[in-house]
Amino acid sequence: MADNSPLTVEEVAEACDIFFPLMFEVRTRIPDAEITDVLKVMKSVAELAQQLRVTKKEETGPFGFNKEKTDA
Repeated sequence: MADNSPLTVEEVAEACDIFFPLMFEVRTRIPDAEITDVLKVMKSVAELAQQLRVTKKEETGPFGFNKEKTDA
């Protein structure tokens, strides 16, 4: 079940510490855009960043004890 209790100041501050640097990064790239447009672009950029994260993990491959054994 979802916790529907009111958020604390600390929880909101933690979310702001994550959200606003991301928003600032997008806003600096499209400075004349309306805030609603910046938020829409942020959503698209976040989706792309998630895809890139998955791709990078797949490219890294197994390591250590997880390496695939080659027939010698």
